[in-house]
Amino acid sequence: MKVLGLASYPVEAAATRYRLQQFVRPLADRGISLTIHPFMDSALFQQFYRREALTGTAIGLLRAAVKRLADIVAAGKVDVILVQREAMLFGPPVIEWLTTRVLRRPLVLDLDDATYVSYTSPTYGRVGKALKWFSKTDDLIRWASVVTCGNRAIAEYVSSKGATARIIPTVVDAEIFRPAPHRPESNPVLLGWIGTHSTYPYLESIFPVLQDLAQRHKFRLKVVGSGKDEVLIPGVTVDNVPWRLEREISDFQSIDIGLYPIDAKLYSGNWAAGKSGFKALQYMAVGVPYVATPVGASAEIGEAGATHFEARNDTEWLSALTTLIVDAGQRKMMGAAGRRHVTEHYGLPAQADKLAAALKEAAKA
Repeated sequence: MKVLGLASYPVEAAATRYRLQQFVRPLADRGISLTIHPFMDSALFQQFYRREALTGTAIGLLRAAVKRLADIVAAGKVDVILVQREAMLFGPPVIEWLTTRVLRRPLVLDLDDATYVSYTSPTYGRVGKALKWFSKTDDLIRWASVVTCGNRAIAEYVSSKGATARIIPTVVDAEIFRPAPHRPESNPVLLGWIGTHSTYPYLESIFPVLQDLAQRHKFRLKVVGSGKDEVLIPGVTVDNVPWRLEREISDFQSIDIGLYPIDAKLYSGNWAAGKSGFKALQYMAVGVPYVATPVGASAEIGEAGATHFEARNDTEWLSALTTLIVDAGQRKMMGAAGRRHVTEHYGLPAQADKLAAALKEAAKA
């Protein structure tokens, strides 16, 4: 069985890497050949969120759109089309319409975020919002034979549209994401956050907590992927580094306590509720305890009090972080519990089985 995967972003983007790329080999073992064609190449992705590169980005996007048309030919040679979010980053779903309505190829739509919720891009503002064509997701849901969903909230939305939803959480390969061997405890304790420029405002929402915490305890903060040249929090020593694919696992392994704040007031509450909770699984896979805002899938992943602490307000954030900073034994116990939880409940083979079943279901339909 042959499947063409159409992704918005190259492998440097987590959605492509963990929703498509890591399944290529497991699907091959299950008799399914998955070929991935990203809309955006690595060079364009590198400059995509830089305001000073808007002209070059616009030209690159137009070129990518022309190149995407060639994938219509490739679509005619496969059994199923697997679209991760959308085939193109802007405009109406032309590619999806041609492949499903003209070529009559069954569509499996993969949603790991609430892309049906309209929001304003922090980089492109209202112009980006106008070009994004947010109603596209509802069209794709309607056309899809099966929609694979990153969490329950997305699946409920898909089902409300009368479509077939299958929940497949975003997971990591626990054989690759694993605790660092013989890593000594940091002195002082290292708190860490790893994300993107779009989720960085979530981290900013707990800056007052971190500033207050620094007046009581010694710690350092590692920020990866903020998209900022400098991160300043009075009284806090901050290591601000850009995200790098080759350093992804070691960055997670290097921290003692993970931070997973989600501010539902940003963008919209519905967008936050659609978040997949993936960062929680990454922390747990490498044996790092973490503190999380229980919003969306984050409230359903792990075992609060055993693998991590939940924090709904500044007081709870301060209390949870204080407990983990002062108690190395608690950190070790929670980290080990998190690792067990991931291996027992979020194994890659089990999710590959679900994806293979969804693709075969679509092919039969």
